[in-house]
Amino acid sequence: VQLQASGGGLVQAGGSLRLSCAASGRTFSTYIMGWFRQAPGKEREFVGRIRMSGGDTYYADSVKGRFTISRDNAKNTMYLQMNILKPEDTAVYYCAARPSIGADEYPYWGQGTLVTVSS
Repeated sequence: VQLQASGGGLVQAGGSLRLSCAASGRTFSTYIMGWFRQAPGKEREFVGRIRMSGGDTYYADSVKGRFTISRDNAKNTMYLQMNILKPEDTAVYYCAARPSIGADEYPYWGQGTLVTVSS
């Protein structure tokens, strides 16, 4: 599966932004999808993930209650709605995919989209 993230940009603290992750192929609905981010000078960190049907999501504590992951399997697209953004949310955001069976690792990655939150 090939992934392409989009929707990044510059936003003021307290604002909102929605990222999209478009996937190629007809098997999108069989993948667990995740969002990750990497801030300047820091290691990549997990943001959240959504299972195949979309009814099961899990978030990092740092974004819980502010970010929402959803997916539209008919459109082969996953979304990350980010609300109440903080300067510390500034990072390159990546979407990733992994098969529902097997190791808990993400072998497929998009190219990343930059989110900058100004104070």
